[in-house]
Amino acid sequence: MTGRPNEEAASLFAEMALLMELSGADRFRVLAVARVARVLEAMPTDICDVPGARSGEDLSALVALEGIGESSARRIAEWCRTGRITDLEQLREGIPPGLIAILDLPGVGPALARSLWQNAGIVDLDGLEKAIADGRLEGIPRLGAKTIENLRQAIAERRRGAERMRLGRALPIAESIAAQVRALDGVDRVEIAGSLRRGAETIGDIDLLCVAEDGPAVARAFVTLDGVSRVLAEGSTRASVMRDEGIQVDLRIVPARAFGAALLYFTGSKQHNIALRQRAIDRGMHLNEYGLFKGPSRGAGDAQGRPVAAATEEAIYGKLDLPWIAPELREGETIAPPVPSDTLVTVEDIRADLHVHSTASDGSMEVEEIIRLARARGFHSIAVTDHSRSSVQANGLDVDRLHVHAARIRALAAQCRGVRLLAGSEVDILADGRLDYDDRTLGGLDLVVASPHAALRQSPDSATARLLCAVRHPRVHILGHPTGRLIGRRRGLEPDIRAIAAAAAATGTALEVNANSLRLDLRDAHIRIALDAGALIAINTDAHAPEQFDQLRYGILTARRGGLPADRCVNAWPARRLHAWLKDKSGEARRA
Repeated sequence: MTGRPNEEAASLFAEMALLMELSGADRFRVLAVARVARVLEAMPTDICDVPGARSGEDLSALVALEGIGESSARRIAEWCRTGRITDLEQLREGIPPGLIAILDLPGVGPALARSLWQNAGIVDLDGLEKAIADGRLEGIPRLGAKTIENLRQAIAERRRGAERMRLGRALPIAESIAAQVRALDGVDRVEIAGSLRRGAETIGDIDLLCVAEDGPAVARAFVTLDGVSRVLAEGSTRASVMRDEGIQVDLRIVPARAFGAALLYFTGSKQHNIALRQRAIDRGMHLNEYGLFKGPSRGAGDAQGRPVAAATEEAIYGKLDLPWIAPELREGETIAPPVPSDTLVTVEDIRADLHVHSTASDGSMEVEEIIRLARARGFHSIAVTDHSRSSVQANGLDVDRLHVHAARIRALAAQCRGVRLLAGSEVDILADGRLDYDDRTLGGLDLVVASPHAALRQSPDSATARLLCAVRHPRVHILGHPTGRLIGRRRGLEPDIRAIAAAAAATGTALEVNANSLRLDLRDAHIRIALDAGALIAINTDAHAPEQFDQLRYGILTARRGGLPADRCVNAWPARRLHAWLKDKSGEARRA
C-alpha cells in the first residue's frame, strides 16, 4: 500500500460513515468515523508514513493524531498493510446494495433511506416505485405528501433517462443500419434524421430517410435485417422496428423530388418546423413534408401543385429568405441562429487535443502511441494530461511520479517531428477549491486541466465557489468537464455557469467541452452562456484508449448545438496562436 494518497483512505472512511448511518449505528460513532475521513483528506503527508501504520504493532502515533481514535487507528493500519478494511466489508454485506441507488435520488439522505428500508422493506428503486404507487408510504415517519411526490418525480426522471440512448451509442447503430439500407438493391440515398441528426445528447428513437425505386421491397428488406427483434409496422413508404439494442428505428421512403422537404420536416425540431411554417404563411405560402408551395394549405397531407422548393433544404430556406441552418441549431422557436452555420466548428477544424491519458495513470496508451495517433489525425499539438494524486482510483501521479513522467515526455518531445508534445496534468479540484498540486509543481507543466472528480453533490453555491477558485488560478489553462456529470447516471455539480463563464472570460481560462459521450460537459446550453460571456472553449476527447479519439465528433456536435464558431475554440487555432495562449493566457493570444 506504500505511496497511496490519503484521499483513498478518506473515501473509504466516508463510505463507512454512510453505511453505519444506514445500519442505525450510534450517531456519535458515525460522526467520529466521518471526522476521520476529513482528517485524512486534509493531511499533507501520507498517513501510511506515520510510525506504526505499516506494521500495525504500535498505533500510539496514529492515536496521537487529532480526531483518530484507537478503532480508527486499527482500521488505518489494516488498510496500509492490506488495502482492505474488514469492518467496512462487513458493513457492505449487511446493507442492501439497492439502497445506494435510492440515496442517489435528490433529497434522499441516509436517515430517509434507512426509514424506507426498516419501516417499509424498501431496498431498491423498483420497490420504492411500487410502494409509492400502492400508497404504502403514507404514514411512515418523515414522509409527507410533498416528500412522496418529490420521490415519485425523481424516480420518473431517472426512468426517463434510462429509456433514452446516449448519442455515442445511438449514432454508430444508426450509421450501421443506414449502411445496410444503402446497400439494398434500388436504394439511391439514405440519411439520418430526427434528434440524432441534430446531435441531441440522448435519443428516443432513430429516424432514417431513403430514396428507393421499389419502396415496398426496401421496407420488406429493412424489417428482416439482422438485429430486428420486433416489427412494428411495414408499408410501401414506411417501416418501423424494434432493435436488439433496445431502440426503435423508423424508415421512411420518399421521392427524390421531395427529399429536402422530408429531411427538413423529419429532422425537426418541432418548434423549428412550426417557426418555418409560420414564416411560409407570412409570405403567402405553406410548408409541409412534401415541399414549399404557393398559397394556403388545403389540409393535412396537401401535396397538390408544383412546389416552389422541395428537393433540397437549401432551396427551401432560400425561398423563405433564410440561409441554410445547420441541424444542430434547429432547436427552439427562433430561426435566427446565433452565428452563421458555415462558421460553426467542425471535426476538420480541430488541430490539437489537450486532454489525453497514458499508461502513467489509467490510460491504455504509451506516450509514443499517442504521438503516432496525433500525427495520423493531422494534429499540430497533443497534451498528455494524466491524473493527479487524489484520483487514486485512476492511478493518479504523486509529485515524484509526475516529475519523472514529465521529464520523459519532454525527452520524447525533443525527438518528435511534426507534432508538438506537451507535458500536462488533469489536476483534481478538491472540494474546497484547492488544486491537487502546489503552485511550484503546476508551474513546471506545459498545460494544466483542472477538473472536479469527487464531492459532486455539493450545493450550487459551494460548487460555484470551488470552480471559481480553479478558473481564477493563474496556472490553470482549462476547466475540465466542469460539472462532472455522467449522462443518465450522475447529475453532477450545478454551479452558476454564468459566474464561471464570466470569470473564465476575465482570466482567459478555457472551459472544456469533454467529448466523451458519457459526459458532453459543458452541455450545449452552457456553451451558449459561455460564448455570450466572451469565454474561450476547448473541445477535448479525454481519450484513455486509441478508439476514444473518435469520440471527438460527439463533442463537436454538442459544441455546434451551443453555437460555437471555430475561432472561439482553442483546439482549432494555429499552433503559434495556441502556444502563445498556453504561455500567457492573460489575453495576448486571443487578441492576435
